[in-house]
Amino acid sequence: MTEHNLEAFLPKKEGYVVAVVGATGAVGQTMLEILQERKFPISKIIPVASSRSAGSLIEFNDESYEVEDLDGFDPEGVDIALFSAGGGTSKQHAPRFAEAGCYVIDNSSAWRMNEDIGLLVPEVNPNDLEMARHNRIIANPNCSTIQMVVALNPLHAVVPIKRVNVSTYQAVSGGGGKAIEELAKQTASLLNGETAKVNVFPARIAFNVIPHIDVFLENGYTKEEQKMIDETVKIMHADIAVTATTVRVPVFYGHSEAVNITFEDEMTADHARQILADAEGICVIDDPASEDYPLASDAAGTDPVWVGRIREDASCANSLHLWVVADNIRKGAALNAIQIAELLIAQ
Repeated sequence: MTEHNLEAFLPKKEGYVVAVVGATGAVGQTMLEILQERKFPISKIIPVASSRSAGSLIEFNDESYEVEDLDGFDPEGVDIALFSAGGGTSKQHAPRFAEAGCYVIDNSSAWRMNEDIGLLVPEVNPNDLEMARHNRIIANPNCSTIQMVVALNPLHAVVPIKRVNVSTYQAVSGGGGKAIEELAKQTASLLNGETAKVNVFPARIAFNVIPHIDVFLENGYTKEEQKMIDETVKIMHADIAVTATTVRVPVFYGHSEAVNITFEDEMTADHARQILADAEGICVIDDPASEDYPLASDAAGTDPVWVGRIREDASCANSLHLWVVADNIRKGAALNAIQIAELLIAQ
């Protein structure tokens, strides 16, 4: 874990009461898996979801638990709540969890740009967790932002970054279960000579590329692009000019990003490669001679941020290109939230 100067937020106990809100969704299920994998100290796990899923069963540590209805759930006694249930749900319910004395780690966009709430990537800005002492809510950044700032931060610590231009190639799982189903159904339909039905995305996603994620804003950017711009500056506490083009591609899991970085002074590819290889949470795969570089299919189901294609930009001084890949459901959502929870109980 990155060095930090945090005093414990919760008293040291053998186990903590943890609620997973949105436990039946893709991110919620992955949160439960990672809690088990990392042996997070839990005395009681409470799966919570909307009334549609309440009463169903989930498995955790070889035991079955009934999913509780969020609307009627009393958060008294919960130490940590991991929220992944949408912005509207978070706006409604996160404050009442916090008022009951629970720390809320929220995966939606509801609180990210609130100036009183920390937007946290533990490898980058762990000390921003201090903001949670007052309001008990911590925001989890956008999935595409998380993997990029994990790669940017160790380089920025050595030579300050002036500008970032990123193009993303984002998996359909970022759009949820219905988006995954749409890609699967469209692919099957087209391979069988049938018409592909479009319901979730603005255009057919199978065998296609869509330069449009979330709604368009007045400035011509999409909301997803604006998130990357605003969140990067907030997380890194730096006056970095950021521009983004976010693209949906027909991949189930794993976001890929082509990142062009301009530094205030010289940063060679060799130096960057060494810095990134030594950085927390990053794995470098970069060997052009053997055509070795990170792929979304390799990143799926893994925890690190993978970086390759590190090279100097021949068109612009003090600039580099990076190819950055990560599992958008794990590191881009569930794992980052649980790393925040680990900071909360760090002694």
